[in-house]
Amino acid sequence: MDEEEAFIQKIYDAHPGYLSFITHLTTLASTYLPPFIYITDTVNPRVTTSVIDAIFHDASSIPGAPPTLYAHVNAVACFTPRVFYDTVLNTLAGWTPSWENGCQVWPGDDVQRYNDSIDSFLHGLRRLRHERTGDSSKGKGKGKAVASDSEQEPFMVILIERAERLSEGLPELIVPLSRLAELSRTNISVILLSSVSWEDIRPALGASPDPYYVDVEPLAKQNVLQRLVSAFCRTSISESSSDAHHVTYHPALLPLYEQYLETLYNTISIYTNDPIELQYVAAARWPGFVKPVITQYEELVRQAEEEGSDPPELEPPGTDGRLRLFKFFLPTFTAALDALYPRLDNAADWAANNDYDVANSDGVSNRVKPASSINVNHLPRMSKFILIAAFVASTNPPKSDVRMFSRGPEERKKRRRKSGSPKKGGGAQTIVKASQRLLGPATFPLDRLLAILGALLEENDYDTRPHDPRFEFAGEYTDMETGRIHIYAAITELTLMRALHRTSAVDKLDGPPMFKCGIAHEVALALARDLEVPLNDLMWDPA
Repeated sequence: MDEEEAFIQKIYDAHPGYLSFITHLTTLASTYLPPFIYITDTVNPRVTTSVIDAIFHDASSIPGAPPTLYAHVNAVACFTPRVFYDTVLNTLAGWTPSWENGCQVWPGDDVQRYNDSIDSFLHGLRRLRHERTGDSSKGKGKGKAVASDSEQEPFMVILIERAERLSEGLPELIVPLSRLAELSRTNISVILLSSVSWEDIRPALGASPDPYYVDVEPLAKQNVLQRLVSAFCRTSISESSSDAHHVTYHPALLPLYEQYLETLYNTISIYTNDPIELQYVAAARWPGFVKPVITQYEELVRQAEEEGSDPPELEPPGTDGRLRLFKFFLPTFTAALDALYPRLDNAADWAANNDYDVANSDGVSNRVKPASSINVNHLPRMSKFILIAAFVASTNPPKSDVRMFSRGPEERKKRRRKSGSPKKGGGAQTIVKASQRLLGPATFPLDRLLAILGALLEENDYDTRPHDPRFEFAGEYTDMETGRIHIYAAITELTLMRALHRTSAVDKLDGPPMFKCGIAHEVALALARDLEVPLNDLMWDPA
């Protein structure tokens, strides 16, 4: 195996499934790298970015490849041309702004700046080329220096991730970047990596030349699982070398982890097959999944210490134990994806909130945390009233609003629905309708929510509001309060928190928006006690 094959194998071991892409890019780097390359990966662009980084960070070690200067920039972070120029030049030059040098950009104390325009950026690339070439030929004769310049001139590579954002934020840079080698008269290659095709961001009128196209094929299932297993092995090695003793990523649990990954992939791969997202979900669920095995092992170790015998070796559970684990934790795989994929929660907090509970290990209802785990203690007073109004609107039928919110709590108690058992006798059997709390929350329009909110504020918030002489009639201040913009902003915030669920489409113009309450009865009772609202008296069917 020669040096180039060893280099390809080294990169492939860290990134399985990219053998053809690694071989293709390595061959270009060792022979001739086109000045403008466009790489399309519609599935896993972040993983492809890590592969390109691994290749060009060590491109100088490839046989036949010239000294390589590599810069990786993100088009999302470089939102202005000046930020883009500074980021590229600092990375190519290996310059890091710090407090000691006054947070200056490259070239440091020099008064010359290369971030004013595309022309100054081109001058900066030429200066960087001359500095690196001069360093390599220092100490040689004049004739030898000229020959060394042609042989040791560094090759610069610029990778732009999320290149589709250039057409939105920096469209004036697409054409100069596509012709950067021609304009700067240096050995430089610009690589654009995107999840969309070149035709979607191509400048008009043919101002940009056609790039060298490279399409990345999606990863197969086995390659994704191999990548995730390699992450487990790296974590296991790092923890074994540290002083802390952890059993969660013990090498003996690798067979169980492989089966765990395959089950997880089969469950959530229809939603996403990005290895980074799958690894994030797997890392959040694995500590709780393996906790019963670790608990049993620690109990055996404790018994061995009491008996004075050698502690047993950690072994993965048998077939029956694995089946029980997957049967218990399988519903939590999709729950973890729902919370972690849109980043509604982070992996550490979700793992702590959904940890394995030994005391409730036999209860099916404890597998997934219910919606009552939504933290509403930090909400403002008005948002708490909105949640109570939403709970009442989702539980009571619409026809009961006028009767339930009539003036006076005594009248409300008299007009509440009588819930009781059917009469005994030989007459016709009456059908008992199930309570709405058992059927789940019902949908309600926005105007009904505001009406119930106004009734709650008028009866339970009248003493706390400031006196305003401009409002003389009853309910006038409440109507003004429910029509303010902060009420609609609070409803939007509660929807983002999943305390309210919007059931109608956002772009629907006919009819009011429809919502559904997302908190449990226990949370509504706690909010009502906090606000001193008699919630049971407001329920049409309190049973």
